[in-house]
Amino acid sequence: MTWIILGIAAVVLLWGVAIYNGLVQLKVRAEGSWSDIDVQLKRRYDLIPNLVETVKGYAAHESKVFESVTQARARAMGAAAPGAKGAAEEGLSGALKSLFAVAENYPQLRASENFQGLQKSLGDVEEAIQSSRRYYNAVVRDYNTKLQVIPDSFVASAAGFKPKEFFQPENLEERRNVKVSF
Repeated sequence: MTWIILGIAAVVLLWGVAIYNGLVQLKVRAEGSWSDIDVQLKRRYDLIPNLVETVKGYAAHESKVFESVTQARARAMGAAAPGAKGAAEEGLSGALKSLFAVAENYPQLRASENFQGLQKSLGDVEEAIQSSRRYYNAVVRDYNTKLQVIPDSFVASAAGFKPKEFFQPENLEERRNVKVSF
């Protein structure tokens, strides 16, 4: 009888450890994928000053647009949590749309190799951000689901696991594809 009780206790303990390890793995994957998003956003933030300077050379009198982009970039760089980062990124995307609208008025700028290279690089970074965002949100979805399903929720609650925030734009317009054409 004692062996049966010890066997059942061992199985329950191993089961709890397996659940705990699965939660830890998902949490680490979510944190790692958030780091991937940060890397892509940093690349984007590094491109923006070059893009602004290139457009500024052709359209120096559009200072309000340049200030708007610079301020939006600073807000986005300062945001930390996924929700705040999503809202800040939405503002930055809007400011970049204004910058590209200004660029549309200058054919010689659109023909500039430097501007075209920056535009292509920004497009590549935007794609990488979207890919990283999708992966992060998928991992967060799996992690948050695991926190809520029984019996995993018992282990998660006892171990102090907390749900993670999704990284997504605040409004529906940002959820549509942004089309920039020159």
